[in-house]
Amino acid sequence: MKILLLGSGAREHALARALASDPATTELVIAPGNPGTANVGTNLHIDPSAPEEVVDLAAQMEADLVVVGPEAPLVAGVADAVREAGVPCFGPGAQAARLEGSKAFAKEVMAAAGVPTAASVACSTPEDLRAALDRFGAPYVVKEDGLAAGKGVVVTSDRDAALEHGLACLAREGGCVVVEDYLDGPEASVFCVSDGATVRALAPAQDFKRLGDGDEGPNTGGMGAYTPVGWAPADLAERVVREVAQPVVDEMARRGTRFIGLLYCGLALTREGLRVVEFNVRFGDPETQAVLARLTSSLPQLLHAAATGHLGGVPEPTWSNQAAVDVVLAAPGYPGTVTTGGRVTGVEAAEALEGVHVLHAGTSRDEEGNLVASGGRVLSVVAVGADVAAARARVYEAVARIHLDGAQYRRDIAAGR
Repeated sequence: MKILLLGSGAREHALARALASDPATTELVIAPGNPGTANVGTNLHIDPSAPEEVVDLAAQMEADLVVVGPEAPLVAGVADAVREAGVPCFGPGAQAARLEGSKAFAKEVMAAAGVPTAASVACSTPEDLRAALDRFGAPYVVKEDGLAAGKGVVVTSDRDAALEHGLACLAREGGCVVVEDYLDGPEASVFCVSDGATVRALAPAQDFKRLGDGDEGPNTGGMGAYTPVGWAPADLAERVVREVAQPVVDEMARRGTRFIGLLYCGLALTREGLRVVEFNVRFGDPETQAVLARLTSSLPQLLHAAATGHLGGVPEPTWSNQAAVDVVLAAPGYPGTVTTGGRVTGVEAAEALEGVHVLHAGTSRDEEGNLVASGGRVLSVVAVGADVAAARARVYEAVARIHLDGAQYRRDIAAGR
């Protein structure tokens, strides 16, 4: 099949790599893509959040499937426009994408569906915010209601810091902030593919949100991930389908808003049981990079079946017995003011190691053709191994071969797992 993939990050490079390697894929176009995706498909520079541009490109290439990577195009209604043009699309419409676009809406849907999550309150005024902080107490959990690229959440015992973040969110146009109870327990991510009725879970993963070792520093879009999650219950994926994803998909259908695409379930495994921390409506970054490294069944078949309403007719995804660890290499200054333009070297040397591949995120080519950093998260370095410890040793050996002046990366991804 001919596939159009939207996006330009390491998540999209991971998706492109899995799609391109499958015999079901006859043509792969990535828009806009990056220097890494250019090695597995054809990059075309369009605005992935402009519905008319995406529809035109899908028509020109006679696409059999459009896969939407990032959240912004989904909230902009790209999936709606593609489906209206008669092209199967993996990704929810704008209304369904509100599960990520508005945390308050997600809480409302979870309540209606009976899905376990933290108690919360949505605040639209400074007075509401202060009252909510006093109600829930420390540790304070303050979340920007809308999209924030994974960086809109503050968890702190410092009330002043929590208030400052909340007020900054309220100051934005249409500002709303969600304050919620702190969930005490390890976190895991489970991706659930849906065609609007049937749900299939992918292998659980764990990601590392904070910038520094030991979970210190500010929240980021994610600094690494690993899978499988050996400490989690063996039936975690099945439980998430039964207790979380299927009830939410059913509730969305009841509201006349079918959820077609990927429901990312961010979970806390608390003493009281499973709780939802957040939903995203697309493949998570950086977990996707690790999860897809273990997938042994057909990704194009799975995504096409979901996009066309035939997910119940394809088998459950299958997985390698190996483990995968992903370490993110970030530019100086990330997640604040990022310094770009630094030359990146050593990617080929890293990929010369058995079981290692490097996925591009914030990279570009300069006038001489050199690879340079052009964004906050620059590369995802992925390694597979017999177990998590072996994959972890291999990925850090690979990271050591890559050079970017001032680069940041965590040295404790998957440590002790």
